[in-house]
Amino acid sequence: MATKKAKIIIKPFRHQVQMDPHYAEQTWKLLKHAIHEIHKKNASVLSFEELYRNAYNMVLHKYGDMLYAGLREVVHERLREVAAGVSASNEENLLERLNDAWKDHKVSMLMIRDILMYMDRVHVVSQGVAPVYDLGLVLFRDVVVTCPELKDRLLHTLLSLIRKERIGEAINRSLIKSTTQMLVDLGVNSRRVYEEYFEEAFLESTALFYRVESQEFIASNSCPDYMRKVEVRRQEELDRVRHYLDSSSEPKVREVVEEELIANHVRTLIEMEGSGLLPMLRDDQVEDLSRMYNLFSKVRCLEAIKTEMSQYVRQCGKAIVNDTEKIKEHGAYVQALLDLKDKYDHLLREAFRNDRSFQHALDLTFEHFINLNRQSPELISIFIDDKLKRGVKECTDEEIEIILNKVMMLFRYIQEKDVFEKFYKQHLARRLLLGKSLSDTVERGMIERLKVECGYQFTSKLEGMFNDIRQSTNTMENFRAHLESSTGVSTAAEALYGIELNVQVLTTGFWPTQSVSPCTFPPSVHHCVEVFTKYYLSKYSGRCLTFQPNMGTAELKMQLGKAKHEVSVSTYQMCILMLFNESTSFSYGELLSRTGIPGSEMERQLISLARYRLILKEPRTRVFKDTDVISLNMNFKCKLFKFKVQTAASTNSQKNREVTRERVDEDRKHQIEACIVRVMKSRKSMQHALLVSEVCSQLASRFRPKPLVIKKRIESLIEREYLERAQGDRKVYNYLA
Repeated sequence: MATKKAKIIIKPFRHQVQMDPHYAEQTWKLLKHAIHEIHKKNASVLSFEELYRNAYNMVLHKYGDMLYAGLREVVHERLREVAAGVSASNEENLLERLNDAWKDHKVSMLMIRDILMYMDRVHVVSQGVAPVYDLGLVLFRDVVVTCPELKDRLLHTLLSLIRKERIGEAINRSLIKSTTQMLVDLGVNSRRVYEEYFEEAFLESTALFYRVESQEFIASNSCPDYMRKVEVRRQEELDRVRHYLDSSSEPKVREVVEEELIANHVRTLIEMEGSGLLPMLRDDQVEDLSRMYNLFSKVRCLEAIKTEMSQYVRQCGKAIVNDTEKIKEHGAYVQALLDLKDKYDHLLREAFRNDRSFQHALDLTFEHFINLNRQSPELISIFIDDKLKRGVKECTDEEIEIILNKVMMLFRYIQEKDVFEKFYKQHLARRLLLGKSLSDTVERGMIERLKVECGYQFTSKLEGMFNDIRQSTNTMENFRAHLESSTGVSTAAEALYGIELNVQVLTTGFWPTQSVSPCTFPPSVHHCVEVFTKYYLSKYSGRCLTFQPNMGTAELKMQLGKAKHEVSVSTYQMCILMLFNESTSFSYGELLSRTGIPGSEMERQLISLARYRLILKEPRTRVFKDTDVISLNMNFKCKLFKFKVQTAASTNSQKNREVTRERVDEDRKHQIEACIVRVMKSRKSMQHALLVSEVCSQLASRFRPKPLVIKKRIESLIEREYLERAQGDRKVYNYLA
């Protein structure tokens, strides 16, 4: 059986020294005397090395508790004397005496900590008590700062000095700074003392001061002046924090000041009569509006500005859209809207920092009031037509680009974009056919803008109109070449009895053509029409040509007496004037029968010619009868060799507008039905509410259909067996393939 070997442990020799039983007391007396000398500022006579060795030995021989307790007692007694001395000082010297005592105490505790450094490293750590320096801070707090005779006086003195500075008196800022820093230091790695003994009361007094002052300010100042004072006061208070308060107070002070000076008076400032938000908006006070935005943003009250501004802009917009004078005045309606938009775009950019929520609110507001007037799409189209016409207050291309970009902002607000398309197509057709377009580049630029906003489908017909004009130019060049080669004449006009024919061939689906009564052309013109028709149909078999005299123009050479003129007229006027080659006068009834021009159109054309004194009417009344005599004015005089007869505006503009609306409504029916079928084809089955919502969403870029209209189109599709109702639920529709 194996036996275990015993381990031999050799312990180091320890010399047992018997301590003097009075050693600890004697050593403490030496240390206590040294602490007293330090407090008396006689540290220069002390040997810090010897004192450190004595403290070291006491801790080493387990007398750390005695040393720590003795230190506490000595410092406590000393601070009681300090507290009594500080309390005895008057109000003017209180802070100065306290700060001197605090500085002396800190210096003393640093020296004492150096002597007792070993106790800090060993005994304090093992016992879990406060380090020597921290012990000194705690005792100063408990004995001096919070003593009943000093605590309230200290707070009152600090608040009193700060109040004096607020009302304009000079104070010793460094004294307050050292006092507040003392309170922070006394928290020993926390701000509890600073907050409990100073900050809470300071914030309450600050709130009370500015509550009273704000009431006085607002009662005696305008809104801009008050806001300027608020800015000054707010900055002063933040500077005060940075100079002599703890940095942790800054957000709290800012909140209190902004609450009392701004948040509690938001409605009062906005609604202040004569100087509130509305007068600022009305008078374009950018600087004051910017100041209000900045101040209100600090208390999260921008919603109040935004709401009030939206309501005011809505009122201004309603005044414009309901102003019949502006609607009647050429371009004034849209120009007023553009001016209003420019004004608030400027304010948004300069005063409201391009705030997206403000931009959104303005967009909703403009969209609301612009669509209150059903004529807005037409009036905007007319405005664009004026800018793109040649000879009407012509602008440079750069100016036109700027104007069109601004008008597109209004276009985005229009809900009935299909109505705008109808009118824009009519105006574009007139510009292209009459050669009044300012430039193809600008026209195509406008179409590109519309394409970006509404997609290719919106502008496909407009682009088709341009293609027709280009192709018509090529067609006429080929036609003239054909005449010259087939007849052997030098110019095509010679083959057409001296008439220079120019035909624009328009695709029916692209152009806003309308059914008109056939017009009887003069024989020479009729011959030209037949020659061109024969040529065109030989090139493009299967097509049908329908001439639209209401959309054409003519240039006539005219000799009345000895005077010769060249006059530009409409096709209808050309038909009327060329009859006078046969006779100098006709009855109104004869003109109707010979030309085939409708009565209302005939009256409009005759009125236009009569205004230029080219024809005379007997009797001279505005009412036309079949027996009225229309004669050529043989005494016609005009200083101009070439002039143009402007056709009188149609008296049926309201009727034409209603006709356009009816066409739009008819087109919408087809678009709604096509959208319903498209959605149902992809979904197969769908509830009524979801189908209506989806259709509205898809058609929103062109117009906003009413749910009742959509329901009628659904019923129509059910009757034509595109859809059916589900058997179990009549609110569900199924697609029929």
